[in-house]
Parts: sequence; structure tokens; C-alpha cells
Amino acid sequence: MASVFSRIIAGELPARFVWRDDRCVGFLSVNPLRAGHVLVVPRDEVVHWIDLDPALWTHLAAVSQTVGAALQRAYQPAKVGMMLAGLEVPHVHVHLVPIDGVHDLDFANADPNPDPAELDAVADTVRTALRHLGAAGVAG
Repeated sequence: MASVFSRIIAGELPARFVWRDDRCVGFLSVNPLRAGHVLVVPRDEVVHWIDLDPALWTHLAAVSQTVGAALQRAYQPAKVGMMLAGLEVPHVHVHLVPIDGVHDLDFANADPNPDPAELDAVADTVRTALRHLGAAGVAG
């Protein structure tokens, strides 16, 4: 059975995409830790990051770095946190979160019911920052 992320990538479920290329996508978390929380997800459904093809892992890291730079530009946090947890969805995904402290990466603080209008605005903000950086994979 396809993971929820595979269903999002296939267009079966909605998402606010900020990045698309032939190997991965980036979209906003539906339960963001902070504004700008993006998930970078390979199109290939791989359950554990240690099973990724090294070239795909390199690509995910490069895209994460580009999206992270856009988050830094847009939100000016102390850092952009990057985390691989992978327990909640059996499909590799990189969490990118603008953070001011390690507590900002605590999933207990995730917003269970974010305002859709705010999510739309965040997606636009991230896409605009990506465009300012000259990124090639900006979605929509």
C-alpha cells in the first residue's frame, strides 16, 4: 500500500508544494512545528534513509540545503534545523524547520490544526525566497 507521501506526490491527497523535481518534492508539514516547516521527500518510496541510493541521498541533501537557505532568508531564525526521524510515516523525509532553539524541534509542539490561510501564505513566502535564490525546482 502506498504511503501517505506517495499519495501526496501522486496528487491523490492535497499538499502545499514548494519544490518539485524529477527525484523529490518539498511540501509544508500539515502539523508544523513552526512556520516554514517543510518536508523534503523522495519520489521513490524508501522506508529507511540508510536504504537510499547514495546518489538520491546526495540529491535530497542538496535540495534540503537549498530549501533551508530559502527558509533562512524568509524567516531569519537562529538556524534552520534538519531532522530525519521517520517514525510517523514509512517513507523517507527530511524535516526542515526554522528554529531559535532545540525546543523548536519537539514534535509535542506541533500545531494539530493550522490555519489553511496561514499555510498558503507560508508556502508563498517559501516559494518567493526560493525564487530570489534562483532555485530551479520551485513548485507552482
